Amino acid sequence: MIISTRGRYALRLLLDLAEHQEEGYISLKDISERQDISLKYVEQLMPHLIEGGMLETARGKSGGYRLARSADKYPLGEILRITEGSLAPVKCLSTDENICPRKEKCETLPVWEELDRLISDYLDGVTLQDLIDQKKQKS
Repeated sequence: MIISTRGRYALRLLLDLAEHQEEGYISLKDISERQDISLKYVEQLMPHLIEGGMLETARGKSGGYRLARSADKYPLGEILRITEGSLAPVKCLSTDENICPRKEKCETLPVWEELDRLISDYLDGVTLQDLIDQKKQKS
């Protein structure tokens, strides 16, 4: 499993919004500049995050984007599934039902299922707030 630029940038974008949530709605330009991500790329990510229920938007002079809930309610696994799709380590586990014709006799399937569980458990157990707290501890 390799997390694409889309997933990595979405995490950075949402983390930026979490760190600046007390400022209200944030412009894409501000996020783009702080995160050193092109404005065009940030604009392409926003619809996915809005559709995924991650963001609230406001139009107008003081408009922009903000998190739809508190930073501790954003597990990284949820964010990555919105931007990446499945986080499964093998194709046969990338859908709700494993339709592989070899699943009944696959000797390696238990390894992939356990790896899939470990990845999900880890990413679902870390939130944006955890990343913010980690950063504060290092400062």
